[in-house]
Amino acid sequence: MVGIRKNTDLAASAAAPQDRQFIKSLARGFKVLSAFRAEDRGVTNAELARRTGLPKPTLSRLTFTLLSLNYLHLDEDTGRYFLHPHVLTLGYPVLHGLSVRELARPLMQELADSVRGAVVLGMRDGLSMIIIERARHRTMATWPLDIGVARDIATTAIGRAYIVALGEKERRELLEEVRADDEMRWREIERGIGDALKSYSDNGYTLSAGDWVPEYSAVGVPLKLRDGTILSFNCGGYANRLNPDQLKQMGEKLVLMTRQLEQVHGDSFT
Repeated sequence: MVGIRKNTDLAASAAAPQDRQFIKSLARGFKVLSAFRAEDRGVTNAELARRTGLPKPTLSRLTFTLLSLNYLHLDEDTGRYFLHPHVLTLGYPVLHGLSVRELARPLMQELADSVRGAVVLGMRDGLSMIIIERARHRTMATWPLDIGVARDIATTAIGRAYIVALGEKERRELLEEVRADDEMRWREIERGIGDALKSYSDNGYTLSAGDWVPEYSAVGVPLKLRDGTILSFNCGGYANRLNPDQLKQMGEKLVLMTRQLEQVHGDSFT
């Protein structure tokens, strides 16, 4: 078994705060760590309080504790906090346990080079897909595809690939979460997911042609591990370089790569 959450765990987590065993102070500490963003150049206590909704005195105690445990670094000249590299020790056991990453990497690089694009492998985290492995052609060097980067689950090809692999009940529950999170855009989002379901049914891959951001188009294919965990692949590139025929070729190649991975290494997915 790999050390990652099952889909049922995600559903159960919604009710957890009401359980008497739930430790609120621990949850608040993780909420602070989750409030940091890739583009941050340091964050003050005041900004963290705004992002988390926590009272400033509570926030100050949490940042002091996280600083003491080496999960945060403080620039004393500016009063800004940064995530300390020690945070990476929390994620390493997860990545180390995902043997599929090692197996998929060379196939992903081969595909990325052949389509002059990028290929990523992701897993769900709430309403996002977290990149856990990536490969890209040298022309995609400036696109933000680092491991750990989050992508929207509802509007990206990788997220839609995850959605199409869910059972009907799980999918309905997830879509309700998406709807509640973005009521204003729900009709547009729902239409895109519906198109993804049809594309997957017809072609074996999902599609996001500029739906997430106008500059990027991609296709997606899910991968189920033996323990029921759903991961998904994404293959894409700059939208202005891709026409519908090229996206179709990307999709077909991504389907073949995923099937090859399942056939050759299926017994290794644990």
